[in-house]
Amino acid sequence: MGGGGLCFRDADVNDEGVQNALNFAVVEHNKGSNDMYLSQVAQVVKVQTQVVAGTKYVITVKMGKTPCRKDQAEEVCTVHQDPEMPYQCTFTVWSRPWLSDIRVISEKC
Repeated sequence: MGGGGLCFRDADVNDEGVQNALNFAVVEHNKGSNDMYLSQVAQVVKVQTQVVAGTKYVITVKMGKTPCRKDQAEEVCTVHQDPEMPYQCTFTVWSRPWLSDIRVISEKC
């Protein structure tokens, strides 16, 4: 076999680990953006995982702007039916649950 552990595998978006990684990435993305409004995932395009001292998730999504302002983050927010400018992002998230460690190691939008 050799080196098989390093290949990326397609993953199910409904997987709990994927959901955790994606939610974390979106929160970090919103924290880091200069936009007044929150963005949310409009569509998940592709999810891949790689097991490497933890799990690496590579998640490609289409993001849409919401009407919610960041300073009112408590309210539940829905994406506009037709996001005016959906944009694609690829988040790479590395999770080591036994260390309670999760981080976004790359974000390309």
